[in-house]
This record gives sequence, structure tokens and C-alpha cells, in this order.
Amino acid sequence: MARIRNMMASVAFVAMLVFSVPLVAGFFGTLHPAFDSFAHFRVHLAVLMAVCALPLLATSFRLQAATALLFAVAAFATTSNGLPVPRLWPVQAAYEAKPGDLLVYPGDQEIYRLLQMNLRFDNPTPEKVLSLIGRTQPDVITLDEVSDMWEAKLGLHAGAYPYRILCPYPNGVFGVALLSRRPFAAGTQPRCDGRGAMAIATVDFGRTSIDVAAIHLTWPWPRNQSRQIGGLSRELASLGETAIMAGDCNAVPWSAAVRRVADLGKLTVEPSPGPTWLYDKLPDFLRFAGLPIDQVFSKGAVLIHSVSRLEDTGSDHLPVMVEFSLRPEEKKPVGEGETATASVTRNGNTRS
Repeated sequence: MARIRNMMASVAFVAMLVFSVPLVAGFFGTLHPAFDSFAHFRVHLAVLMAVCALPLLATSFRLQAATALLFAVAAFATTSNGLPVPRLWPVQAAYEAKPGDLLVYPGDQEIYRLLQMNLRFDNPTPEKVLSLIGRTQPDVITLDEVSDMWEAKLGLHAGAYPYRILCPYPNGVFGVALLSRRPFAAGTQPRCDGRGAMAIATVDFGRTSIDVAAIHLTWPWPRNQSRQIGGLSRELASLGETAIMAGDCNAVPWSAAVRRVADLGKLTVEPSPGPTWLYDKLPDFLRFAGLPIDQVFSKGAVLIHSVSRLEDTGSDHLPVMVEFSLRPEEKKPVGEGETATASVTRNGNTRS
């Protein structure tokens, strides 16, 4: 009996060491994208290592087990550094807007809504997508995996969203799109990156205009996600001082890949609402294993109030609803040698 216990303890110890290797490697994602691929499973690896370590506390491996447990907890904590770890509770139901609804933030700041969706190129229930758009009535919509099939489907909402840009992917499957109720700013043109991975438009929100972008990254290493991010550096750097961007990054918020995207665009990664990929396709007891890979970024005068998941629409990703407002423009102090009248005139010429 003692021999069997010792053998089981040895097996658990080896398994604990095996899980620790990719867990440690994930912290070196900036050195090579292969290491960053392990970072996406940091939560899973930390939990598995802890499960192996717990029974070892009652064996001769107790010191190693205690060290492993401390490391697992520390690793898990890094995933909540301003970016919540995947949540275990049920998905939030969709907000249903009523015609004429106007959300107002205290201080008379209007609340705007952005809906982010990976449509799935071969979605078997496109009517669920169209219904969600009609019920939630977001101001702007960022879309991924916009295949040829979706161009005709999205045309059904052309009346409600007349301002749009579709950026096709070379294979006609994984394009991105941006739809808006609000007009694009006068004198600006929406633009694509040329490979169907990013769409950018300057949207007029009445008091001010801001850049809105949709992004879709390919899978991490061994796929070419890292190279793709480098290829998007010019587009990311071109975003204005105030911008909001959303999309399927195929990368978790604590990964080096997402941090690199944020750095290139001088953006802030918003807190994740929890797993968005495969969440609704897994049994209830395994939903924690889904990955939070649909991200929201912002900068400048954008003030994010909430980021929440909506119900399944037939994709392998859950839709994400973002509610945000725009901080009022700060009045610049009158410089030396400049009269107040001159300042007012200048500001009047620059504001729309």
C-alpha cells in the first residue's frame, strides 16, 4: 500500500513539474511568440499545477508542493492585473433598447454603445445576429470573420446603419467590417489595412469625432500572429488621439501580443468581461476553460463604463457590448501674450 502511495506521489510530482514548464515559459512571451502561446493557457496551467501540488503536501514532496502552490497563485494573480480573470458565473443577458432610448451619464454625458462580434464565416443562424443588432441598436458595430455570405445579410440593416466599411480578406472569409448609425466625419475617408485585418473610420458623435476601429488577428504561434501585428503597426499608429477599437485578437488580455497591439496604438486594454471563445460551446462545468480573446481598447477622451458579454448568436465567440461616453474637451489656458478674444476665435475655428 505504501508502495502504491509513493508511486502516485511520484506521478503527481512529475505532472506538477511538467505543468510548471509551460507556465513559466508563458512569462517570456516578449522573447519569442512561441512562449507567448503558453501564456494564453496560464489560468489552466496554474490550476492544473495546483491540483497536482495539493495532495503532495502530505508527502515527502511537501516543500516542493508548497512552492508550486505559491507560484500557481502568483501566476493566476497576474491574469487579474486590471484585467479580470475569466468569470465562472452565467453570461449577461443582452440589453434590449427601446426606440428613442437615450442613455445619459451623470453630468449630461450621453452613453454610446459599441457592439463587437465575431460573426463566424459559416454561421448557421445569421438571423440571431441580425436580431441582436435590431434589439440592442448599438451606435457602432465592429465585426470579424465577415465572409461573402455576410455582405448580403448585413445589407438588411443598411437603412439603420448607412455608414459602413467592409474590408475583405484575400480568401473571402475572414474580413472585418465597421457599421455606424452616426455619419463618418466630414472630410475623412474610412480605410482598410489591405489584408482585411483592420478597418478604421472617424465617426462623428455630434460634439466630437473619434476614430473607431475593428481588428481581427490570426492565431498565435505557430501561426503568424506576431508578424501580422508588425504589419499593422502603421494602421495602429495612425489612430487619432481619441479612439476606441474592438475585435477578436485571438490572444488573452495578459499576453505579450495584446500588450504589443496596445503599445503600437498607444491604447489602453479594457478589462475583459470573461471567456468569449468557446464559452457557450462547453458544458457548464467546463465553461471556465473558455478564453477571453475578444478585446476592447481605448485612449484619449473615451471613458468606458461597461464591457459585457451577450447571448450566443451561432458563432464560437460571444458578442461583446461596450458602453462608453466621451469626456468634454478641456479648455486650453490662454497663453502669454494672447488675448481671450483671440483664444475664443481660434477655438471657434477649430471646433465643428
